[in-house]
Order: sequence, then C-alpha cells, then structure tokens
Amino acid sequence: MKTGSSSSKDLYYTKDHEWIRFEGPVAYTGICSYQLIGFRNIDQIVFYDLTGFKKRGDKIASIRYKDYRIIAHMPVDGEILEVNNNLVSGNPNTLLQQPENSGWISLIKPTRPDERGGLLLPKEYQLNSKSTDAK
Repeated sequence: MKTGSSSSKDLYYTKDHEWIRFEGPVAYTGICSYQLIGFRNIDQIVFYDLTGFKKRGDKIASIRYKDYRIIAHMPVDGEILEVNNNLVSGNPNTLLQQPENSGWISLIKPTRPDERGGLLLPKEYQLNSKSTDAK
C-alpha cells in the first residue's frame, strides 16, 4: 500500500464510509471519497491516542476543513502500528487526491485478521451508498 498499490483484493467498507484493506496480518484503513464530499482542502488532521488496543468504532483521527469535520474510526478491533506520515508532515491533501490509496490513515494489526463480520464487500458498499443517497 505504501508504494501506491490499488489492489481491491481484501478491500472492505463500513456503513460509515470508511474502508479497510487487509494485507496478511496487517491492514490499511481510511476514509472513503464519499465522506469527503464538500472538502476542498484539509485544514487539520488531529490523531487521537493511538497507543494500545483499540475496539471497532474507537476514534482514530479528526479531519477538518472549515466547518466540516469527519471522524475516522477503527473498522475492526486491533492495534494501530503506524499513521500515514504524509498526512501528518507532508501533504494532508493526499487524503483528498487518493483517499482509498496513498491517502490511507492508519496501518493496523487486526486482532482477528481473518474476521470480516460487519464489513461490506465493494459491491455491497456501493448498494449501501446508493440507498444512503436516496434518503
């Protein structure tokens, strides 16, 4: 993933428009482009306490542009190994340019790397997004 891989193998989504790409015993996580609609720039990314075990749904980061704010969550239980340094000290707008590729937010070690419960396959996510748009 760090090299810009765009493989959709083992790519899953949450109903809250976040994604996770499993790569063996680790996984990359991030925010879907759908959730970034309205963002023209990233003014600030604040990472929450990233140490220790995190449960699904725990906050990872807050992303802000003007009055817009998105919270990135853990999509599964596990431990955060690394955050995307490019977002922190380089170019936070990478998140807008390639949110589901080099705009990843965190590299995690899932507690159960084979567990996919509660996650959506790409096709299921597309259907979920369409039903959300219709509301």
